[in-house]
Amino acid sequence: MRVLFVHQNFPAQYRHVAPALAKRGDAVVALGENAGEALPGVRHIRYKPPPSAGGKDTHRYVRRFENAVFRGQQVARAALALKARGFSPDLVCCHPGWGEGLFLRDAWPDAKLLYYFEYYFRSAGGDVGFDPPGEVSIDDAGRVRTLNATHLMSLEQADWGQTPTQWQWSRFPDWARARMSVAHEGVDTRVIRRREDARFALPDGRALGRGDEVVTFIARGLEPYRGFPNFMRSLPEILARRPAAQVVMVGGDEPHYGGKPPDGGTWKEKLLAELDGRLPLERVHFTGKVPHAALLDLLSLSSAHVYLTYPFVLSWSMLEAMSCGCLVVGSATAPVQEVIQDGVNGLLVDFFSPDDIAAAVVRALSDPGAMAPLRAAARRTVEERYDLRDICLPQHVALADAVANGRRPADAPRPVAATASAR
Repeated sequence: MRVLFVHQNFPAQYRHVAPALAKRGDAVVALGENAGEALPGVRHIRYKPPPSAGGKDTHRYVRRFENAVFRGQQVARAALALKARGFSPDLVCCHPGWGEGLFLRDAWPDAKLLYYFEYYFRSAGGDVGFDPPGEVSIDDAGRVRTLNATHLMSLEQADWGQTPTQWQWSRFPDWARARMSVAHEGVDTRVIRRREDARFALPDGRALGRGDEVVTFIARGLEPYRGFPNFMRSLPEILARRPAAQVVMVGGDEPHYGGKPPDGGTWKEKLLAELDGRLPLERVHFTGKVPHAALLDLLSLSSAHVYLTYPFVLSWSMLEAMSCGCLVVGSATAPVQEVIQDGVNGLLVDFFSPDDIAAAVVRALSDPGAMAPLRAAARRTVEERYDLRDICLPQHVALADAVANGRRPADAPRPVAATASAR
């Protein structure tokens, strides 16, 4: 089988399935904007970056869509160049969120298209109108509805779709859910596990090791979408009540999902200014982004790992923390609640309550013995539901084969009934 993977930041969600198909003998090509990581058996080709779009004369509702169209054009041109060199895929696996999948049906009318749909925007029940809670204006509702233009065009042409969690699946329209599987990328639990000899170097030159009391927080960007302000506001209480605790925060200063503070600067700068004089900064460590191996060392040392999020896409870092046997203090929001059951395999807290967050962290630090069963259950949850080699990768390969052969993916798990979603 000839398979093309399309993702601007390849390998991303295709890190495991692309080399797995290549290993069994499929001809696998990847198309992306960035150089990406070399994967065994995968030929990686770059397309030219799209021109900037969305100028001041473009209606603000459609600026993102205009950028998507430009990107889709560049990918279509690269697809035609591949076709001219003799490569026509039987199956195209594409993340269409940035527009890369808009015109692939026109380039290869006979190929089967399996698209990865990450998030469908709605003006209620998800990230919009969550923080601060309140009614969404008709102007914002219109903007949010228009954000789905790229997805709707991609859904129309895809033979089948996939999304990683039941809650993310539930956000899509009924007619779209009927042609989508819930298939998570998976966690390599044989690699992502607690390391008994772990040490982690702090920015100030000190090193954390076994026996240290460590509170961890990880996000691509330190921003409201991932609860960074509320976590920061919980720290004075945590650090006052746990004088030996060290807090380590991993993530970049730039937001990835929301905007910068209205008055400029970064959210880190804003919260440090707000809490000036209330934090022992020698025990609060900002690392920026770190290599994945260092991240696993840090998670291996975590005494309590805080994961907060708007109702939005679920971060890989939460499942990796659970796979490392961390005690996760998570927000009682979707899709965290799909994975963590309070008091069973983690602790759930009110996203908006620094007091609630602090109380749960202090509880975890004060009685680690009582948390041991929750840590073990967290690891089991990932092994039983998200293990890469035994569950998720075989499911992905079976899904690819079914779509490529024009079959309804009968072996994909049937999604449970979704909760009612806003229209």
